[in-house]
Order: sequence, then structure tokens, then C-alpha cells
Amino acid sequence: MGNFLCSSIGKKLIMSLTGFFLLIFLALHLCLNLAALISDSLYRQVCEFMDASPLVKAMVPVLALGFIVHILFSIWVEFENWTARPRGMKYAVPCKTKASWSGRNMFVLGIIVIVGILLHLVHFWAHMQLQGFLGNEGSDPYELVATLFKNPCWVVLYLIWFAAIYFHVSHGFWSAFQTIGLSNSLWIPRLQFLAKLYAAVVCLAFAAIPICFLLFK
Repeated sequence: MGNFLCSSIGKKLIMSLTGFFLLIFLALHLCLNLAALISDSLYRQVCEFMDASPLVKAMVPVLALGFIVHILFSIWVEFENWTARPRGMKYAVPCKTKASWSGRNMFVLGIIVIVGILLHLVHFWAHMQLQGFLGNEGSDPYELVATLFKNPCWVVLYLIWFAAIYFHVSHGFWSAFQTIGLSNSLWIPRLQFLAKLYAAVVCLAFAAIPICFLLFK
């Protein structure tokens, strides 16, 4: 088992499985956050449920582990790919490649996504759910969102984050299926379309939240 996980296929399989898990979380997180656009009371109720639910509390370390494993294995694979290239090719950019722009820049996109996650945790999780874990009273969730997204600079930074998520997900979604065996010419175009559709819907919906708070709330 250990030899398999250390193999190229094993590492990519782990990345794919954790990636699927994170894609599900992304969709669920979006549904909960959209409540803020409906009403402040509904969003507060959703956040109170999240804070009080034992299932949600139990899932927090699982989610954190999923992120950590996905990130570490991504770094591992990228490092091995980089060291496997000939010395003269480490910094060279090929003139012709079939890989998409997002495929060639998955590592950089991943770094932007990680920075955005850390920023998001500082802005929201640290003031809400973390305080509950510590036995303190958290900040008002709706006020946190409204105050943060009244600042155009934060809105722009979050939009950049959502754009990075779009490109990262639109490539990672279908390549994860390719890793588990759906790699024929019939399924790849369908999965690529589905990946772009999923990434576009999710990221545009996420982007609507800061934009609406900046312009209309």
C-alpha cells in the first residue's frame, strides 16, 4: 500500500479523490453563503446551525485534512515533475503544447487559491466558528460580510481568488476523472465541458456575493 501511494499513479489518485471531496464542499459552501443575499436573518440562522451542529463540528477536521492532503500531494507531484525535467528545460517554456493554460499553471493557481483560503479563514472562520470552539461568542456573521465587502479592495482580491478557483477547478475537475480511468476521446470532451460549466456556475455565484454587497447592500 505504501509503495502504491508513493507511485505516480497513487499520488495522482489521492489528489483526485481529495479533489472530488473539496468540489462537493465548494458547492455546499456556496449554497450556505448565498443565504446572505436573501436576508440577514436567514444567513444568521444558517451560521447558527453550522455553529451548533455536531456533524459540522466533526467535519471541520476532516475538511482540513482533505485540504492538507490535497495540497501536500500536489506539491509532491509538482516537485517530482520539475526535478524530472532535463536541466535546460526546467525554466524553458515549450512553443507548442496541447496543455491548456490552466493545466500549465495549476501549481501557481493552487498557490493563489491557498492564499485566498487563508485570507478567508482570517476574515470569517477565525471570528465565527473558531470562537465557538474556544468557548467565546463569535462576531455577527452578516455584519462581517457586509463590512468586509463594502471595501472595494477586498472585493477585487476576492474576485481574483474566485478567478483562480475557476481555472484550477475547470482543469482539475476533468483531469481527476481522467486519473481514475475516464480518458477516452468520448468522455474527455464531455468532462471538460462539465468542468467548465461547474466552475463557471460556482465561481460566478461566489463572485455575486461581494459584488452585491459592494453595490446594493
